[in-house]
Amino acid sequence: MTPALDERDRIRDAMDRILSGTPQASNGALTIVALAQEAGVPRNALTQRHLDLKNEFYERVKERGATPDAEARLRQKIVKLKETITNKNKELDRLRADVPALVRVVNQLTLENQELRELLANPHPNVIPIQRRQFRSDE
Repeated sequence: MTPALDERDRIRDAMDRILSGTPQASNGALTIVALAQEAGVPRNALTQRHLDLKNEFYERVKERGATPDAEARLRQKIVKLKETITNKNKELDRLRADVPALVRVVNQLTLENQELRELLANPHPNVIPIQRRQFRSDE
């Protein structure tokens, strides 16, 4: 499929509208997707055919000192992920601190269990089991 003859002009006009804050056909975001939408061209026109215009757009955004929307979203996501990592590290530290106490409890319970099993296997000599009385059928 051949690009329209005026495609580059439409992209440049769309770039000017977005950067001036007067988009007509897009949300005005500082992204290639919004630029393609504003220009009325497929996104791959900027990512495959007109790489120079895509790079020019990003350079102009950078010159303005504006942060592209995608970059702003990614920075927010990074902040949230760093908070999550911090919280998970604190939780991991608490769990690691609990391990020695849990090991001590397991060892104590194992010893008590072993003692109880030995008592059951070797009854105390003072305890005499009561024999069940057998009834004779002739009584």
